Amino acid sequence: MRGIRWGRLLRRSVALCLATLALWLLLLGVGAGAAQAGLKGLGRDGDFVTAALRVELGSAGQEGLPFWQRLAVEQSPLLRANPPGEGAAPAPAESEALPNAQPAPDHDDMTEESPPPAPESGDIVERTLIPTTTQGYVTGAGLYLYNRTDLEVDLAGAAERALSFSLAPASAGPQILIIHSHATEAYTPQGEDLYVPSDNNTRTLDEGYNMVRVGEEMARVFTEMGLSVVHDTRLYDYPQYSGSYSRSGPAVEEYLKQYPSIQLVLDVHRDALVGGDGTVYKAVTAIDGTKTAQVMLVVGSDAGGGEHPNWEENLALAAKLQKGLDTLYPTLARPMALRQSVYNQNLLPGSLLVEVGSHGNSLQEALAGARAFARAAGAVFLGMVRESVG
Repeated sequence: MRGIRWGRLLRRSVALCLATLALWLLLLGVGAGAAQAGLKGLGRDGDFVTAALRVELGSAGQEGLPFWQRLAVEQSPLLRANPPGEGAAPAPAESEALPNAQPAPDHDDMTEESPPPAPESGDIVERTLIPTTTQGYVTGAGLYLYNRTDLEVDLAGAAERALSFSLAPASAGPQILIIHSHATEAYTPQGEDLYVPSDNNTRTLDEGYNMVRVGEEMARVFTEMGLSVVHDTRLYDYPQYSGSYSRSGPAVEEYLKQYPSIQLVLDVHRDALVGGDGTVYKAVTAIDGTKTAQVMLVVGSDAGGGEHPNWEENLALAAKLQKGLDTLYPTLARPMALRQSVYNQNLLPGSLLVEVGSHGNSLQEALAGARAFARAAGAVFLGMVRESVG
């Protein structure tokens, strides 16, 4: 504790010296009146404010703050527009990316037949998947997107685009549907989190260890925040994995008919990260000292021939949500991905596919990722409710 206090004192002393030096130079060169105007200008300078914020918060930045303090920082339009690291590639972790810094191939394509290899815990390589270059990504508004289609994407425009729907208060009925087109997907067994595999060591019918458990954790956090959730726990990928989206799609339509108040559909999965040489990777970061699976937002499109002409509406939601994730937990979210398949996202503009970790992660890492995602996403969703009621 004493070391933390001395570190905080040192940072604040440095900040005070910088401010004093800036004031002295202004007074020396232009006089008191101009200095006053100059100080106001510094207060509006995003780079200066960001640098001062970084000095004050230390190397951990906003991520080192408790959740509600990060929310308070987010209320400042200037800080929101210029978060630490904005405009530059984040500093890489010791192991920062998969080969070529790109997401894995579309493991969840509807035609997939063979599952990813079951990892041995000793052979799993950890990676914190953050972009260290703009190469291979579409960028805009401080966001990164890996475009696996031939479609033109205006990411900055998507970030500024108004959503085509609003979110009513929970009193009006369920707001969010959580579903799992691939519910049997599971994680690497570790500690007490052991399960009986279904067809291989990366899937199980045990709802205490597959994606149903992860969706349950999200639903719990959303509910605690005052949002209303419907959680579909049916298994659409068993006994046959192929065709799971064609089975989950009609279920989504039934829910939307039964609950017209639902405006958000989150299809929750886990990824499968395997390098070209067969190496199994897991996407992981640390939040509040806890090892946490990273998450990724996936947007479908009509590039593969499916009917989905309004996919940009889903992208607008993804961009808004990614901004919220990056603000509260800067390394939680991997870059977004735009893929060729529709993923039933043509049924509602508020539909997204959420990948929580990969098959190399442990269940506990995935649950930590689910909680962090739900807290950050829930803050965005509650903001949408406030906007809808004026």
